[in-house]
Amino acid sequence: MIGGFRAFVAAATLALCALITTPAAAGTLQCAPFARQVSGIELYGNANTWWGQAEGRYDRGHEPRVGAVLAFAASRSMPVGHVAMVSKVISDREVLLTHANWSYRGGIERNVRAVDVSPNNDWTDVRVWYGPTGGLGLRPNAAKGFIYADKASDAPVQIAMADRATTGSDSARGAF
Repeated sequence: MIGGFRAFVAAATLALCALITTPAAAGTLQCAPFARQVSGIELYGNANTWWGQAEGRYDRGHEPRVGAVLAFAASRSMPVGHVAMVSKVISDREVLLTHANWSYRGGIERNVRAVDVSPNNDWTDVRVWYGPTGGLGLRPNAAKGFIYADKASDAPVQIAMADRATTGSDSARGAF
């Protein structure tokens, strides 16, 4: 009797733990879907793949612009990288970022400070404000650069032209 009760309690505890932890893990806001939503950049998958995916689809570079996404490289502490949208450019070496899942699991942070600490001033090493310390993070984070929200400029341009060979009343109105 006691063995059956213990088995029941163990099974109930396991089931309850599964119900409690699964929705929380599944519902945690991640940086990539949030960056896609706020920037309009239509890239998918882990953040560490965005830089490569953007090649040929979006312009990329090392100059901060409002609306651009800063793509962080994968690292030991960020195995799938990170992406954050530039909400304001303070200077060529300082921006404000809007991003998710950085200081707090699933949390959204708006207009947090990020500073370029790379020796070549190219945004390849970045320190970002970190909530638990109340200041810039203790270490720099490797970054690939910025993905700009505008589509790549080398795409072919299509020019629409009006057909001027209209007849009758259409030509009097312009037929446009």
